[in-house]
Amino acid sequence: MNTTPGPQLTPRAIVLSIVLAMILAAANTYLGLFAGLTIATAIPAAVVSMAVLRVLGGGHILENNIVQTGASAGSSIAAGVIFTIPALVILGYWDDFKYSWVLAIAGLGGVLGVFFSVPLRRSLIVDQQLAFPEGKAAAEVLKTGENPSQGIKVLAGAAGLGGLIKLFGASGLRLVPDAAAHGSFAGNAIAYIGTNLSPALLGVGYIVGLNIGIVVVAGGIISWNIAIPIFSAYFLDTDPALAATVAGLRAEDAAGAIWSAKIRYLGVGAMLIGGIWTLVALRNSLMSGIRSGLAATRAGAAKIVDHTEQDMPMRAVLVGLVVFTLPLGALYHAIVRDFTVSIPMTIIMIVAGFLFSSVSAYMAGLVGSSNNPVSGITIGTILFASLVLTFLMGRDASLGPVAAIMIGAVVCCAAAIAGDNLQDLKCGYMVGATPWRQQTMLAIGAISCALVMAPVLNLLAKAYGIGVPTEDHPNPLLAPQATLMASVARGLFGGELPWNLIWIGAAIGAVIIAIDEVQKKRQANFRVPVLAAAVGIYLPLDLTVPIFLGGLLAHIVERTVHSRTGSTDVERIHRRGVLFSAGLITGEALTGIIIAAPIVYSGRADVLALPASLQFGEGIGLIILAIVAYMLYRIAAASAKEITQ
Repeated sequence: MNTTPGPQLTPRAIVLSIVLAMILAAANTYLGLFAGLTIATAIPAAVVSMAVLRVLGGGHILENNIVQTGASAGSSIAAGVIFTIPALVILGYWDDFKYSWVLAIAGLGGVLGVFFSVPLRRSLIVDQQLAFPEGKAAAEVLKTGENPSQGIKVLAGAAGLGGLIKLFGASGLRLVPDAAAHGSFAGNAIAYIGTNLSPALLGVGYIVGLNIGIVVVAGGIISWNIAIPIFSAYFLDTDPALAATVAGLRAEDAAGAIWSAKIRYLGVGAMLIGGIWTLVALRNSLMSGIRSGLAATRAGAAKIVDHTEQDMPMRAVLVGLVVFTLPLGALYHAIVRDFTVSIPMTIIMIVAGFLFSSVSAYMAGLVGSSNNPVSGITIGTILFASLVLTFLMGRDASLGPVAAIMIGAVVCCAAAIAGDNLQDLKCGYMVGATPWRQQTMLAIGAISCALVMAPVLNLLAKAYGIGVPTEDHPNPLLAPQATLMASVARGLFGGELPWNLIWIGAAIGAVIIAIDEVQKKRQANFRVPVLAAAVGIYLPLDLTVPIFLGGLLAHIVERTVHSRTGSTDVERIHRRGVLFSAGLITGEALTGIIIAAPIVYSGRADVLALPASLQFGEGIGLIILAIVAYMLYRIAAASAKEITQ
């Protein structure tokens, strides 16, 4: 392809991309802390871009592509930050999120991720022709020119609906509760069932699909319907303090206390084994990525005429790596105050960053960014970094866990951006874009997102709490990955962890891996990714149920549309449903952030609450969730009309 490119890095495209990136970063920050998942944002950004640029006059396909490229950094930077940096608050190293530090970690890590991924584009996209599903879907949206006015109506309407329901919830007006949960005692055993009433989680489930939905809720069942009843019936007396806490509580509250104190560590063990297995399973892909990067570097000296093959110059990439690594080395030294530690930390960060950015890019090509095991990669980084640092600093070093988290945070941001960059470059490859312009825009988007991360995190922490229950915030945003990172780092530096439960969780993870390997050999469509199951084990059951219901809804839509049209084009079938789901997620997340402002200002969690006489029970909440599910089904199934036209 050697065509004359249309306008790409225009001022209006850059400004719109930065605005969308910041908004989507804030939304994914809330979602990730709440549910442990983030969603790819390229398609909603593409639709918004087409609508806005059309209003401004024109809007070439390559200009729209640049907007979605920069905006997609919102989900990647959010994931890199929330999976790791809250661990520094959970560990007690920070009292709040330090603006300059968060900006440095997220911004520099994101830009390094762009640099690391540049040598991989030609190998993974041009030579190996990996799928990169989100990139392919975004390209189809841009090429078909889906009616942007219709798409923006779906997106905006869903966002308004999701925001309104969040305002009605327990964080706002308190018209309806956030969850419907019931428990009962069967002798000493505790039975529990519940579901969160969040439309955003329903949307998450629709986007990730039935397979992931089943695996996540199965993990929740392992914790809440198997492990908690067994522990409460046979092992509660082994912990007198916990037994005293549970005594007299309602069944659902008792189940929550046991989960918080004990059972969630099964998820920690499963995530640990999952992270290690991710690295082992991808060892061949990792070496392939390294070889591809080196080969592309050698080939980069050749002059390329075709604009669709013009990456960032390798000389600029190498200079950029040095320039952006030096401040990170200074940051590490500011923590440990010892060059014999800070220099190895920097080397570990660079090596692990490139290796795992290669893994992330390869996995994004196979299974997509939404299913990319970045958290598993980060666990592996923190484990390796902790082992090296225990040798350099000693197992009793108080700063050891902090140093390990700092390394993991930069690597996590870099790996998340690398996978996202390759998705965007796949989209650009399909529509005839210039790679270096996309790479530049993604770096700008990453830095833009980094600018807003600390204020958003501080606002959410003050309003809702993050990770650790306190008297002021007994039900905080769980931040499951960051809590895990803190637990692993603390445990490896002389901390106390319930290792027996962690080992049991690791054994459960090993069984899940074995099952998935059997499914892989059978070439079965249904897979059992261990990290998805581990997240389900770690989360409260009521968060996993609506994710499963959303995945089930996506499956029903797919079957319905296929029966009506015979179409097997999954991206086209789900386009409207994905937009509606993304709107629900964005609206609820942004409203949650907006609601946080008066809570922080007043210092009262109930500042917006209406009188108790005006509040409804969970039955109304279930009805509202059912109505939203029906609306999602109707709007998604309407794609059948488009396919038959």
